[in-house]
Order: sequence, then C-alpha cells, then structure tokens
Amino acid sequence: MPALPCSCWTRSAPLLLVFLLALAACESPEAPTEEAQVAGAIEQQVAEATERLSQSEGGELVQRVIDAHGGLEAWYRAPTSSYTWEYANADADLRFTSFLVADNQTRDVYHDLLVTGSYEDPDTVEARFAWDGQEAWIYPEDIERPNPAFWGISGYYFQQIPFVLADPGVNYELLPDEELNGTTYEMVRTYFGADVGASPGDSYTLYVHPETGQVDAIRYTVSYGRDVPPNADLPETLLFYEDLVTVDGLMTATTYRGYDFTADGERGAFKNEAFADSLSFTRPFDRARLEAPEGARFVRPE
Repeated sequence: MPALPCSCWTRSAPLLLVFLLALAACESPEAPTEEAQVAGAIEQQVAEATERLSQSEGGELVQRVIDAHGGLEAWYRAPTSSYTWEYANADADLRFTSFLVADNQTRDVYHDLLVTGSYEDPDTVEARFAWDGQEAWIYPEDIERPNPAFWGISGYYFQQIPFVLADPGVNYELLPDEELNGTTYEMVRTYFGADVGASPGDSYTLYVHPETGQVDAIRYTVSYGRDVPPNADLPETLLFYEDLVTVDGLMTATTYRGYDFTADGERGAFKNEAFADSLSFTRPFDRARLEAPEGARFVRPE
C-alpha cells in the first residue's frame, strides 16, 4: 500500500490528536469523591495520632484505652458530640443542666442552659452560652452561673475522655499500678504542654482496667482561675466513670461521681456529680449559635 502523501497526513494529524486526547481522558482516573476525601482525611488523622501515641509507653496505654472505647477511626468520623449535661457541686453551691453541641474538630461549643442556681434550689431558665476557642459569652447577661469561660468546654472534656487525650500537645507518663476498690489498675498520667489550652497546668490520671482496657476512674486537677506556677502541686479530685453506653460506635460514661483525693492516696469526702443523657455523635452543628446575641455578657478566660 503506498504511503499517504504528506499533505494528507498533515490534514489528518489534528483529528488523530483529538482522538488520542479523548482516549487518554477516558482512561485517566476520576477525581476522588467527597466520601473518599473524608475517608482519606480520617485515615491521616488516625495515622498522625497513632504516631504521637506510639512515642511513649504512656501513650501506648492511652492508645489501648481509646481502642477499648471504640477506636480513633470512630472518633475522627464523629463530626459532633452532643448531650444533656447535669452537674452538681455542694461545696460550690451550684447545680445546672445544659444541652450542649460541640464540634469535635474545632472544639467550639454552644449550650442551651435549662436549669441553674444553688445546689438545693436551682431555677428553670431560658438561657444559653457558648465558647468559640477565643471568648465566651452567656445570655441573658444577668445569669451569673455557670461561668461560660470554664463550663463552655470543661464538661465536654470530661465526657470525651479518653478520645481527647489523643490531641496534639498532650504528654503521657506511665505510672506504677495502683489499687482502687479491690482492683489493681494500670495507670497513666496525661498533661498538656505549657502553651496548650487555657489551663495547661491541668492533668488527668487514668485508672485503666487491666482486663477491659476501659477507664473506670480518673484523678484530675483544676488550675483554671488559680494563680499558680506551671507544675504546681494542686489538689486532685477522684472521679468515677460509671454506667457506660455505646453510641455511634463510641463508648462513654453517663454517670460521674467525684470525691476528694486525700494526701495518703485514699478516697475522701463526696465532692460533685454529673450525668449525661441524650447522647449523639452525629447531630449537626449550627455555627450561627456561636454568635452572641445583643445583651450577652462576655467572660474572658482567667
């Protein structure tokens, strides 16, 4: 067969190029779907957290605890945390109930305040407060307690232990085993870096059940509002985690009972209690609820 004249090849080349480009486009991989992008982001978060936790024996124990409570993948897949939080403290003469919704990625939180007042005689109210990582407010302005700068996020952290302990900036210290109520627990102390959060002096020591790997109790300190140097020797509260439930693949306590922790390492007098109800890790987050209404009172972190 004779070769095509040069002029014919020149005229045919653009058509051939278009055909080849179209064929290549058909064979190129499709852009990842939104679901694939989310799965990839979660996979990366899990890998980064696992790497952080693997750097110490204490971190490895926290990893085992998180696995026992549902795992990092389930935690990072949960967009929000929401529940009714009822707290009571006789010494502080405080009792309040709020329904909170928190963004698990940003840690922004807003509350509908339902009840607040004295320990023995709280009042039903129509109020709200919020914390956006920078400032806190409460509405209406004449609602004095709870302090939104402290309680905006504190209940969330107690409820979401152990998951929040995988965050960047957390340090881990493996401690000797301790006995509590006839059980010998594995122990790990967690604390924050000097520039992490509003209360970097706080610490949370976990009592890890040797068989289940679950958190049965914690000891914690509160440095908020106290003019104390870093690593100060603060009093501890012993808080029991009870009535565990599994919601959306994550296991969490619904009853919390706190006691003074004495200098000789014993449970002291009853101190406080809290209850969580109507838990969900999938409710939507309304960012407009973070905006303070006219007449709100702003409270700066101490």
